[in-house]
Amino acid sequence: MATTDLCYTLVHQDDATEQPTLQDFQRALEKGSDEVRIQTMQKLLIIMLNGDPMEKLLLHVIRFVLPSKNKQLKKLLHFYWEICPKTKPDGKLKEEFILVCNALRNDLQHPNEYIRGATLRFLCKIREAEVLEPLIASVRACLEHRHSYVRKNAVFAIGSIYRHFDFLFPDAPEVIQNFLAGEADMSCRRNAFVVLCNIDRPLAVEYLLQVFPLVPQFDELLQLAVLELIRKDSKANSVNKGAYIRCVSELLTAASHSVKYEAANILMVLTSNPAAVKAAATCYIDLVVKESDNNVKLIVLDRLDNLLSKQDRMLDDLVMDILRVLSSPDIDVRRKALRIAMSLVSSRNVQEVILFLKKELVKTHDQEYEKNTEYRQLLIQSIHSCAVKFSEVAANVVHVLMEFLGDSNNPSAVDVVSFVREVMEKFPGLRRSVLDKLLETFMDMKSGKVFRGALWIIGEYCQDAQEIDEAWQQIRSALGEIPILASEQRLLESAEDEEQQENEKKEENNTKSVPSGNAAPRRILPDGTYATESSYTVQSSSSAKLDAVKSASKPPLRALLLVNGDYFLGTVLSTTLTKLALRYSTLVSDAAAVNARRAEAMLIMTSIIRVGQSQFVTHNIDEDSYDRIMQDVRVVGNRQHEKIIDKVYLEDSRNAFAKQIQAEEKRAAAEKEKDKAVEVQVDDAIVFRQFSKKTNDTGVDEYEQDLVRATGTLDAKDDLMSKLSRIVQLTGFSDSVYAEAVVNVHQYDILMDVLIVNQTAETLQNLTVEFATLGDLKLVDRPVTHNLAPHSFLTVKAPIKVSSTETGVIFGNIVYDSNTANENSSVVVLNDIHIDIMDYINPAYCTETQFRNMWSEFEWENKVNVNTNISDLRVYLKHIMDSTNMSCLTPEKQLEGDCGFLSANMYARSIFGEDALANLSIEKPGEGPIAGHIRIRSKTQGIALSLGDKITLAQKAAA
Repeated sequence: MATTDLCYTLVHQDDATEQPTLQDFQRALEKGSDEVRIQTMQKLLIIMLNGDPMEKLLLHVIRFVLPSKNKQLKKLLHFYWEICPKTKPDGKLKEEFILVCNALRNDLQHPNEYIRGATLRFLCKIREAEVLEPLIASVRACLEHRHSYVRKNAVFAIGSIYRHFDFLFPDAPEVIQNFLAGEADMSCRRNAFVVLCNIDRPLAVEYLLQVFPLVPQFDELLQLAVLELIRKDSKANSVNKGAYIRCVSELLTAASHSVKYEAANILMVLTSNPAAVKAAATCYIDLVVKESDNNVKLIVLDRLDNLLSKQDRMLDDLVMDILRVLSSPDIDVRRKALRIAMSLVSSRNVQEVILFLKKELVKTHDQEYEKNTEYRQLLIQSIHSCAVKFSEVAANVVHVLMEFLGDSNNPSAVDVVSFVREVMEKFPGLRRSVLDKLLETFMDMKSGKVFRGALWIIGEYCQDAQEIDEAWQQIRSALGEIPILASEQRLLESAEDEEQQENEKKEENNTKSVPSGNAAPRRILPDGTYATESSYTVQSSSSAKLDAVKSASKPPLRALLLVNGDYFLGTVLSTTLTKLALRYSTLVSDAAAVNARRAEAMLIMTSIIRVGQSQFVTHNIDEDSYDRIMQDVRVVGNRQHEKIIDKVYLEDSRNAFAKQIQAEEKRAAAEKEKDKAVEVQVDDAIVFRQFSKKTNDTGVDEYEQDLVRATGTLDAKDDLMSKLSRIVQLTGFSDSVYAEAVVNVHQYDILMDVLIVNQTAETLQNLTVEFATLGDLKLVDRPVTHNLAPHSFLTVKAPIKVSSTETGVIFGNIVYDSNTANENSSVVVLNDIHIDIMDYINPAYCTETQFRNMWSEFEWENKVNVNTNISDLRVYLKHIMDSTNMSCLTPEKQLEGDCGFLSANMYARSIFGEDALANLSIEKPGEGPIAGHIRIRSKTQGIALSLGDKITLAQKAAA
């Protein structure tokens, strides 16, 4: 921001209350007490800030308020002098301000240091040289005041006067330099140094070179001012670069965290020496560990991540220091620290990293922490990625992770199973020990997903008869007594027998106490009435017995089948038993043993089907599960060995998994190479660092880039052509007022640059552009009134805040005073402006597990039917991805082939952190058009509906 720019304060004026008249103000100022005058001045300031200058009250303020010694009134007076008109129409100072100047000079010589300091602060805001000229001597004298509050404000006053009117104080730089040399108070020295940097940078550099050895002992604010000077001066002057680097390096160990952070940032601007880079990275890590504010931790970690991304394997030694950040309790800090640490893992430090992560994993059992399960899942995923990259550590971690297969936290256990499955495929030497551990922990598993993964591993990797026997024994233990239906029925009958015996005993006791007669004996209730029994009572009694049988403790697999109704698990179990039976028949020559194993497998499968159709389950078995289990029964029951069936069950499934792992590795390698790839053309200029200008260093502009992002200033790429493409016409060419707008969408706000043209031959008075919004849009400024000359134009800027990803609509009108007798005002209605949701949505990537978890959690779903003339399935998928800014999570390999059907998962994330999921399921029946639907899910309703509307419009555009 330029030094001549002024900031204005807007104070809300309540229009509902009655405003005092001029006479009321004069009477209150003339006869009121100090308390009344304070209230009157506050009301007066609010009215003046809202546009009424109230010039007739100037003399009353000078006569009755200026002589007051009340400090609060003096402060209000400073506000008044700042905003009141000080000049006549010809531009000369009003005569009344001679009295004001005299009063200000007296305040500058006042014995109270607060009044002096407040007056000096007020002088920084004055832009009239005639007011400041008589006060120069008094301001100069304040530099020698005994109190530091007066001296530090005097320094700022001198700097402000010199910047705007250097002829009033021509020797200000020398005066400030001499003051700086003799001053002992740190706050005064800091103010003087900042002023000297702004008004005469060479003098400030000269002073800094003299005091370099003393900089580490300076106050925090003065050290920050020194760093700011070094940053600015290093752009244009490289002579002192060596001294600057030494000074900044010393400040990396300062006591203040803000000083250390700025020093590390500036050190990276000054040099890219490996030692300096390592020192800056160490400083960042130290800040993250010691700083208590989580937001600061995340900011510094972003800086560290940016620094590490520019250094190729130079800072791998710092990975253990980064892992110290995991001591922070915040899950976001831990997640970001783990991501950075994983990028630095190499073969040299992987053993230390794994050892540390294993210790942290063990701690999650003992610590009571709100996000403990999520943190455990992060650790498991990190260990997984390390073990897959570096095979030498896989044997050390797989057994530790398998302890968590019985974890009650389902995502963590699922991650462990996926890790074990990958280890079994990639490291054949570990299969025996991992399989033993898996069978040992089989009974501890709780989740159906974990059981499905474990059963698949057992079915694929049990290769000899002994392993098959051990696995079969564990499966039988987890299922309990077979057949399931008969055993459950027996439990129910035994419960009924027990209850019947109890009832008979009670009836015997009752018959002894009740006199016998011709009628059948009746049971007497405690209130003396006879008990009755109906069919409803019998029915409720039997259902209670059934519920008791269902709720009885059961082995884990049996409980999941009966209580949870997980028939998908039942199909996986059937397939596993089929694989084991087929493989057992190829390994064992004893026909009786093979037949016994096949019969037992068929018994278990048919038992699952029968119990799925009984009263003992929460819901009956579905058709798909029934068909799959029956298929396995037929395969096992077929005595003739068919090679094609053996190949499908014993080879193809495992080969498909191996290909999936290879595809994942290729994709990861391709992404890594893509990030590293640097496009260099043969005719590109060769840059010699020694010959290049220092001002061309791209790192120097980081502060300006941050400022551009913060203020929403347009990037350099937003040239005239891009602006022309964003113009929206708001009114017609035949309207009396023509308006068009350029809509600039920044990250969290929208800036509308509205051009208004008066197409009439009359002056339009009190013209106001009024906007209103629909959706999560909020107007920042209220409209301002303008007067528009004939055939002239003006530009109005309207900033709008955006709080969520939702399709917003901006509408409004232009109102101005009308000269016709029938109407008081004229209104021109503006066209609606629709804000495109795509400006806030970016493609993102997540794992399949994360996608499934979010899909099950998100409650808002929008289903869009496909209606397009695009004939190719993949072309349609690409068109939807381009239209919605979503990335496709389904691997390319799975989309290959031509089967007339395509299903793909898509994912995107908004700049507000909102996730958007989509599932595309389409088919092409023969020569007909593409049919199917797209299901969109999100946590909020707005993004789901907006994406659905966008897809519907995109289909029409393609149609």
